[in-house]
Amino acid sequence: MTLLQIGPHAVQPPVVLAPMAGITNAPFRTLCREFSAGKGLFVSEMITTRALVERNEKTMQLIHFDETEKPRSIQLYGVDPDTVGKAARMIAEEDLADHIDLNFGCPVPKVTRKGGGSALPYKRHLLRSILREAVANAGALPVTMKMRKGIDDDHLTYLDAGRIAVEEGITAIALHGRTASQHYGGTADWDAIARLKEHVPEIPVLGNGDIWSADDAQRMMRETGCDGVVVGRGCLGRPWLFGDLVAAFEGTGTYAQPTLKEVAAVMLRHATLLGEWIGDETRGVIDFRKHVAWYTKGFSIGSEMRRSLAVTSSLDELDALLSELDLDQPWPLGADGPRGRTSGRNRVVLPDGWLDDPYDCAGVDADAELDTSGG
Repeated sequence: MTLLQIGPHAVQPPVVLAPMAGITNAPFRTLCREFSAGKGLFVSEMITTRALVERNEKTMQLIHFDETEKPRSIQLYGVDPDTVGKAARMIAEEDLADHIDLNFGCPVPKVTRKGGGSALPYKRHLLRSILREAVANAGALPVTMKMRKGIDDDHLTYLDAGRIAVEEGITAIALHGRTASQHYGGTADWDAIARLKEHVPEIPVLGNGDIWSADDAQRMMRETGCDGVVVGRGCLGRPWLFGDLVAAFEGTGTYAQPTLKEVAAVMLRHATLLGEWIGDETRGVIDFRKHVAWYTKGFSIGSEMRRSLAVTSSLDELDALLSELDLDQPWPLGADGPRGRTSGRNRVVLPDGWLDDPYDCAGVDADAELDTSGG
């Protein structure tokens, strides 16, 4: 079986849970790890470097790991090299995590309009400075990065960014095969992942985009030659996908096809874990609501029941509604496939004059840091 090495950490099978704001918190990571028997790498939600350095209360909760999480993996977002360096040093010195991932892939306007996320690699010198500060301050911790192909088809940056990453000591790169302007629309360009792998043979390259099943993951690795896969929207409402991935890569068994009764049990556990993590059952169930449509996709439930499930505010209420369903329904055909955000947008919101000069860093300062984490 393919072995993915991230610094001192062997990731087997070579699968990584993508950081997703509001999704990949400790409870969801726990679910995914339970299904995979702890195999794989599970990354935290995006943590803003400024908020971390300032010890923002929400941020400090987001970087809390269950004691069974090994290795502990934090994704950082930042646009200011100095602040990114301070955050990396804080993580290393205070033993907050075992691995740091840097976010250069987020396409949402509130991030790109500040020059962050998927907009940042266009500024080559700024990217280099951030990577250099992160690596220099992380001590023995491996630093990886996640990025997109570029801002749009006229401003592709991933090959340049890959070379800069190698030169600055980045341990591995994950590439989402879309541009920022595509958001999550269209089809991921797996050929770009193959080109990046050829371009930076010195370090592992992980592929991301349109992995909805374990078969998709294996096909991506065959077709692109990548060293591992990063799964994002494919595990929404499907935490057992990580069990499927283990089965696929180890060749040990069949894939999960849970009945609605089994799915309902996972839904209740997910909501329970959220309540325990937040410290408030009602807030946990409310936070869980966004997962309802993903878990129930493909099952025959009815629009009225879907609406009722999406406004529950207690575990008892959620349990009672789920018990009213036809829980003997088998796993529905066609239940896999796109979930989450699928729309594409054509215009990327950027700082004024951002595209004028890829080597000019003017217009980016510490104030461009978001002051909250988790997206």
